[in-house]
Amino acid sequence: MSAVILQVGQCGNQLGLEWCEMLSKTSKNSGHRSPFTTKEDTLAAVCVDSESKVLKRAQRLVRNRKLLESNIVQGKGGRGNNWAYGYHGHWVKEGDQLLHQAMEAVRREAERRDYYGGTVMLHSVSGGTGSGLGSRLCEEIRAEFPVSHLLTVSVVPHQSGESPLQHYNTLLSLDALHRSCDCILLFHNDQALGCSGVPQNKAFATSGLASALSQDTLSFMNRHIVSCMAGLLLPVRSLTTASGWSLGVEPWELIRSVCPMPSAKLLSVSQASSRDKLKWDSLAGITLQSVPQMSPTGKSYTSRAVLAVARGDQDKSFVTSSAHHKLKQGHRCVAWNPSPIDHWTDPLNEVCSSADAQLLTVCSNHSSVTSLLNHVVRRTKEKIAARAYLHWYERYGVETQDFQQATDTLLSVMEEYDAQ
Repeated sequence: MSAVILQVGQCGNQLGLEWCEMLSKTSKNSGHRSPFTTKEDTLAAVCVDSESKVLKRAQRLVRNRKLLESNIVQGKGGRGNNWAYGYHGHWVKEGDQLLHQAMEAVRREAERRDYYGGTVMLHSVSGGTGSGLGSRLCEEIRAEFPVSHLLTVSVVPHQSGESPLQHYNTLLSLDALHRSCDCILLFHNDQALGCSGVPQNKAFATSGLASALSQDTLSFMNRHIVSCMAGLLLPVRSLTTASGWSLGVEPWELIRSVCPMPSAKLLSVSQASSRDKLKWDSLAGITLQSVPQMSPTGKSYTSRAVLAVARGDQDKSFVTSSAHHKLKQGHRCVAWNPSPIDHWTDPLNEVCSSADAQLLTVCSNHSSVTSLLNHVVRRTKEKIAARAYLHWYERYGVETQDFQQATDTLLSVMEEYDAQ
């Protein structure tokens, strides 16, 4: 009813298909229509990729009448893990059609909404289609719907080993997203791998390639990210109407709650669950285990705002627990925000397989993101100094000054977080 889900690139569509499967399960269990579906019970999703391989799974949703065939937009060739090719691919005739068809599908889906609040885009910042075309689509959506919200679920690559171009692509993508989007939910592949529960020695495929994760491991990682998404974005009792009707405003209330200033909108997410009815402060402590406390220079990280979403709060004990205090202390919330901790609760837990389980999802506007930005800027500068792979970007219209502009943007974001 409120959001259009835009899935771009291989990573975005893999996440999106996991998301669609979760929505179908929660709708059956709850007995009411999800705000991410239409009145005709089709998914409010647009699937875009420059190749057809991943989108073959989406065709099953079309056959089951869960997705409109016109909402699948596919090209005939990849984007070579190159942000420039993905972003400026409209120079090629097929690329221009891909961009135009994707925007038309988003427009049509927005017009089907009872109430269109904005777009949630799922993608990776390291590839060619997800990062490059995803960045371009965000700019086009911002121009087409200037007063709507735009939130991204952006997957960050492993620190090294995925692609020799990943630092270039991440730099250019984060620069473009910072200019177009209201909120960027960052999910790191390294952290998702750690949370997947798969032992490191079993995580990799038998191909012998250190960067080749097995399909089972990728599925575990995708499910973890989708579980965090669901913990934040699915309807909660705190935001429903008096009649129990959900307008699907959770994504936009998330922006209001955790992004008090538009100059700092890079968010991190942690999650903990229990079937043993742990106290909420114990679950809060588990989520804090993945929160960095100190920078490499010894400076304490801080948080501008934190949102805690407690699902399975049947006895309404979250509000009276010490979880608020523990999260405020653990995230070192800034002094200038008088109400840095916000919370939503719901007696039901539609995310976990067991409805009786407790689930705590915590979203934080945390200054530890500067570690990622510093790493990306440093590696990009090293590659530019060696003029490594620059000709691949110059071929599609990205010059050295574009890298410099993107670097300046990320450095200004780092300064903003360091000053809080």
